[in-house]
Amino acid sequence: MNLIAQIDSRYPATQDLRLRSKEKVPRFAFEYLDGGCNEDVNIVRNTKEIRDVKLMPRYLRNYGESSLKTSLFGIEYDAPFGISPVGLQGLMWPNSPEILAKAAFEHNIPFILSTVTTMSIERASELTEGKVWFQLYNPVNDHVRNDIIGRAESAGCPVLVLLCDVPTFGYRPRDIKNGLALPPKMSVKNILQTLGKPEWAIKTLRYGQPTFETLKPYIPEGLNLKQLGFFMDKTFSGKLNREKIMPIRDKWKGKLVLKGVASEEDTKDAIDMGFDGIIVSNHGGRQLDAAESTIAPLSRIAEKYKDQLTIMMDSGIQSGPDIARSLASGADFTFMGRSFMYSVGALGNKGGNHAIAMFKRQLGQVMNQLCCKKIEDLPNHLIK
Repeated sequence: MNLIAQIDSRYPATQDLRLRSKEKVPRFAFEYLDGGCNEDVNIVRNTKEIRDVKLMPRYLRNYGESSLKTSLFGIEYDAPFGISPVGLQGLMWPNSPEILAKAAFEHNIPFILSTVTTMSIERASELTEGKVWFQLYNPVNDHVRNDIIGRAESAGCPVLVLLCDVPTFGYRPRDIKNGLALPPKMSVKNILQTLGKPEWAIKTLRYGQPTFETLKPYIPEGLNLKQLGFFMDKTFSGKLNREKIMPIRDKWKGKLVLKGVASEEDTKDAIDMGFDGIIVSNHGGRQLDAAESTIAPLSRIAEKYKDQLTIMMDSGIQSGPDIARSLASGADFTFMGRSFMYSVGALGNKGGNHAIAMFKRQLGQVMNQLCCKKIEDLPNHLIK
């Protein structure tokens, strides 16, 4: 695959994509994507502390050519990164989940579909030939939970990702101002912002108002935005414990991953409950501004539990060097959310392929510069 041909030279870095996306997406939708919670402290901390990690090159080593191929849960992927679950993707850019799912399939990397994004499990499976991972917000109703899990199984999803870091909705001042908190509302200000972004508006008309496609069978008809907000708040509870998790572990026959882990204690509990892997994450800094960065607990968790389950990480990763730093610090695999959404907002249908090709090229350059042949060798280059 010709990576250079898929990279738009005007946007060689995530920050370039972010700035272009900001120009094209209505402010209320861009700030939903871009913002964290409270004072946005942890968004900054996440990336800063990843970039405090330093790697040591070994220039005189005869290592051959570097390879990005990575085995994860018995599947070989072409790179050690995937696309994180992101809610309301179609609000940020029309048809964006389909754009990203197609690109992930073409590049052979995992795409995780969120329960609350704007594409159904079935459509995601169709686009990825059954390779899509599914991220579950735990429903209060056991019947709804079991039905969604059954649909994911029927769709062929190899991995179910259970979210644990949303026991309550984050306090996000910009979303509150913009009417995107629960219950949501569309203000005159938001409508005027939409009129100022004609490409976004035209494509939204083409693809239709974004809705929670996976949840359509469970949402009563005729709800207005306020009623929908109350329904979502009532139907899904992010609070997890052993009693809620074990029926899911018993029912799901594929690989089960816990996303949002931020401590050694929760990692130990995940192992005891039979999880196959964890994603060390703080929800992109959107839930707890007073928390640690993701790279801090990752290092401790990997040192203690590396041989007992698969350890992955997201939140704060924005480049190939960031991926390398995270893998060197103990992650078996990495995921990114915002960066891919910035790329689709900037480049539309070409955004998925552009971002993946860009990250592959950046990471490949780091690997070759370090004289590191394989992804699993990156910890040998960590300067402790």
